[in-house]
Amino acid sequence: MEAVSFLLLLTGSISVLSLLLLHFTSPEFDPGWRMISEYALGKYKWLLTIFFVCWGTCSLLSALLLWAEVSGFWSTLGILCLILTGIGAIMGGLFDVKHKLHGMAFGIGIPFMPAGALLISYHLIKSERWGHAQFSILASAHAIWISVVLMGITMALLFSGFRKAGIAFGPDIAPPEKLPPGVIGINGYFNRLLVLCYLTWPMLMAYIYCCYKS
Repeated sequence: MEAVSFLLLLTGSISVLSLLLLHFTSPEFDPGWRMISEYALGKYKWLLTIFFVCWGTCSLLSALLLWAEVSGFWSTLGILCLILTGIGAIMGGLFDVKHKLHGMAFGIGIPFMPAGALLISYHLIKSERWGHAQFSILASAHAIWISVVLMGITMALLFSGFRKAGIAFGPDIAPPEKLPPGVIGINGYFNRLLVLCYLTWPMLMAYIYCCYKS
């Protein structure tokens, strides 16, 4: 499982690095209000694909790593949530924002991770090998659902602003080139925060696992 931990940390790091590179290679997409998936509309779609595939692989590897560490129905259900998250993230890379299955990828990849991380975390901290890192494990697990809530709130603010400004929006409508005056556009920051939280938890679990084994 040490090899799985290494690959998990590697794919997670590549995903974060890819997102960072997209920020610099595609400055036309304002990170304040443009979503990560919209980088597919630019010149570096391949880099976005690497980001999503590595993110999904990181999640799948975390399920493999933690499978032998859990027992019981609820924690095993948490493993299933990690698998679904990984599948959804990989789908996000295979089916970009212009594809009809991208919404399904979001629906699979985002909702299950908060529950999965919490179910597994509260199970693992009861054991000696994981209990010493209780604060870090729980903090990173709770950060996931908090990031989802914050992104949801800021997305609602953006759509409300668009509606008041009379701007049409939707999956088949191209977003405006610039954020209209009076529209609050900070959802992009929280979209990126969400991804970092989704990657931090499995990478932390792999790190703790490696430290224990060493």
